[in-house]
Amino acid sequence: MTKDEIILANKECLFPSVFHYYRDPLVITHAKDQYVWDADGNQYLDFFGGILTISVGHCNDKVNAKVHAQTDKLQHVSTVFATEPQAALARTIAGIAPGQGWKSFFTTSGTEANEMAILAARCYTGSSEIIALRHSYHGRSSLTMGLTGQGAWKLGPVMQPGIAFAHNAYCYRCPFGLTYPSCDVKCAQDVKDVIRTTTSGQIAGMIAEPIQGVGGFITPPKEYFGIVAAIVREHGGIFISDEVQTAWGRTGNKWWGIEQWGVTPDMLTSAKGLGNGLPIGLTAARPEVANALKGLTISTFGGGPIPTTAAKAVIDLIEEENLAVNAAETGAYLRGRLEDLQERHPIIGDVRGMGLMQAIELVRDRESKEPATEETARLMEAARKNRILIGKGGLNGNVIRISPPLNIRRSDVDEFICLLDLSLLSIRA
Repeated sequence: MTKDEIILANKECLFPSVFHYYRDPLVITHAKDQYVWDADGNQYLDFFGGILTISVGHCNDKVNAKVHAQTDKLQHVSTVFATEPQAALARTIAGIAPGQGWKSFFTTSGTEANEMAILAARCYTGSSEIIALRHSYHGRSSLTMGLTGQGAWKLGPVMQPGIAFAHNAYCYRCPFGLTYPSCDVKCAQDVKDVIRTTTSGQIAGMIAEPIQGVGGFITPPKEYFGIVAAIVREHGGIFISDEVQTAWGRTGNKWWGIEQWGVTPDMLTSAKGLGNGLPIGLTAARPEVANALKGLTISTFGGGPIPTTAAKAVIDLIEEENLAVNAAETGAYLRGRLEDLQERHPIIGDVRGMGLMQAIELVRDRESKEPATEETARLMEAARKNRILIGKGGLNGNVIRISPPLNIRRSDVDEFICLLDLSLLSIRA
C-alpha cells in the first residue's frame, strides 16, 4: 500500500476514536535499534519507544533470534496446556519479584493485567472498594477506564461503582497549594481522608503508578508511597503497583519502579517493555493473594509461547548488558541536558522523572504556570520536522514525554538534545 492508501484505509476502516499524532499522520514502515523510518524514507531518532514499549531497541537481534526459533517450533496452544516458555518466564519473574514465592498470571496487555489485579484484590480481601489516583491511567477497558483519573480517557458512560480517587503527588502543581518538603506530604495523608469519607472504611486496595505515565511522568517525593501503602494496609487493603511503564529497569538500577521508594507492594502489574513490542501483560502477586483467586480461569493468548519467549529474552538481555544501570547513568545525563535546556527556554516550567523516563512540562509563564497546550502541539510538529520522536501527556496536554530504549547511548542523547533545542527555538520564532 502507498502512504496515501494507508492513511485513507485508517480513516475509512478504523474506529474514528483511533487517533494519530501530528496533523499529517506519520506512516512508519520499518525500524532498527533507536531509529524508525517513514514511508518517505525519512529517518527518526526514537525517544518515545512506542510509549515506553521498545525497551531494548527496535527489532533487537538477540531477542528476535529467540522469537524466530520459537515461531518455527510452537506458536500457540493456550493456557490449558503447559509450555516451557511460560514456565521459564514465570520462574524468572519469581526470582526478581519484590518478595519470596510470588506467582504470575500472563495476559496480553496492561489493561488486562490491571483487570486481573483488581479481581484478585477483591477476592483476597472480600471488599470491592478500590482507591486510585487523580491524573492516573490504567487502561482502556470499562473497569480500567473507571480507575483512570483523567476525563479525556474515559469513553462512554463509565459505570464502575466502588472506586474513589485521592489527590496525586503532583509537586509542581500541588493540589493543596503547598511546597515540598514543608508540606509534610499532605497528598499522601489525603488517602486516609478519602478512605474515611468516601468508602466503607474497609477497602480491597489501592492501585497506583510509581510514576504516572499518561499523566505526564508525575514523580512523587521519596516519602509518598511508604505513607500511602501503610494507610492502605491499615484499612484492610493491598497495595498494587501499576508497573506497565516503570518496570524492567526503566527508572534505573532497579527492576521495579516502586523499589525506588523502598516499598514492597502486595501485587504488581506490567506490560509494554516486557515484550519489546510483542503483546504481553503480567500480574504478579504474593502467594496468599494469588491463591485467593479460587476457581478456574483461562487466557487464550496470555502466556503464549512466542510473547513469553520474547519476554524472557528481554529480561535476560537487560541483565546481561546491565541496562538498568545504563538507564540510571544515561538517564542522569539526559536529565542534566534537559535542565540545561530549561535554563535557556522559559517555556520549560518543570523537568521531572527518573532514569530513562523523563519529562518537560511546558508553560506560557513560569510564575502563573499556565499550561502551554497549543505550544506543546507545535513542538510535537517541530520535533517531527527535525526527525525526533517524542510523546505527549498530562491532563492539559502540555507535557513532553521522553523515553528512549534502555540501551541508548550518551551520543544519542546529545543528538536528541540538539534537535529538541532546535525544535524549541522554532516555536519561539
